[in-house]
Amino acid sequence: MSSIPWQDRPENSKDVMWRYSENPIIDRYAIPSSNSIFNSAVVPFGDGYAGVFRCDNKAVQMNIFAGFSKNGIDWNINHEPIVMQSGNTDMIESAYKYDPRVVFIEDRYWITWCNGYNGPTIGIGYTFDFKEFFQCENAFLPFNRNGVLFPQKINGKYAMLSRPSDNGHTPFGDIWISYSPDMKYWGEHRLVMKPSPFEQSAWQCTKVGAGPIPILTNEGWLMIYHGVINTCNGFRYAMGSALLDVDSPDKVKYRTQPYLLGPAEIYEMVGDVPNVVFPCAALHDTEEDKLAVYYGAADTAVAIAFGKLSEVIQFTKDNSL
Repeated sequence: MSSIPWQDRPENSKDVMWRYSENPIIDRYAIPSSNSIFNSAVVPFGDGYAGVFRCDNKAVQMNIFAGFSKNGIDWNINHEPIVMQSGNTDMIESAYKYDPRVVFIEDRYWITWCNGYNGPTIGIGYTFDFKEFFQCENAFLPFNRNGVLFPQKINGKYAMLSRPSDNGHTPFGDIWISYSPDMKYWGEHRLVMKPSPFEQSAWQCTKVGAGPIPILTNEGWLMIYHGVINTCNGFRYAMGSALLDVDSPDKVKYRTQPYLLGPAEIYEMVGDVPNVVFPCAALHDTEEDKLAVYYGAADTAVAIAFGKLSEVIQFTKDNSL
């Protein structure tokens, strides 16, 4: 695998995370049909990287597309959406697909996304090569969003974070965890984290949702998440972090009171949905102490931010609710 994407902290910056100077790395018109490309997932693959990208076309139909990169910055995205074959089910109906996450577990790459089946729920699929894709049973009943798998089994079971919701853009949302013995049947649902009280941390007082695949560290599972405040100008999305117990991830050990990254640059504040930083993927290198987080900017383009893994962990502990 190539070294993960990286750019050193700007000389005058004291922020725990900083933006890539050439953001956004994927423009809204990166493929001919697209109106916007955002909220997308990236993983190491071969001698570079592969990804699953949310591309809304000019009819604003939502779908997911595969893409490849040598360096994690410059991407070639397929011009046609992913076509699913039957995996552990013959029911692969889908009115839309958006906001994917991708993780390698055991022998294959698992993909989760918000799947349109009588409302939004969590779709699951897998691939071995990012050329053929197999769709499985939906994980949950509608309505649900932000399905994020852990990268390994916990106590012998697959584990997934999600955010139960309703059919619209909800003014509420908690992070839950669920378990499965086989990636088909899900249960043992446990509450992980609720929005914070307004007076304690207003940026995450309306709803919260899991972002990239959690990262196993010596301090626990590092979970990058988004938080939302409902302002007079609509929802505002920012990025935070939490540390979850390794063996019981429904237990939150630490959780950031201030955000790690909030909408401040023009590409985050202006777009199809203004004022959005929405993390969906993270690459990390523990030996080099590097973290690269991919995020959707204003529901329009893909951007990337960097941080020192150890500093993000310490920041989470030192600035916890």
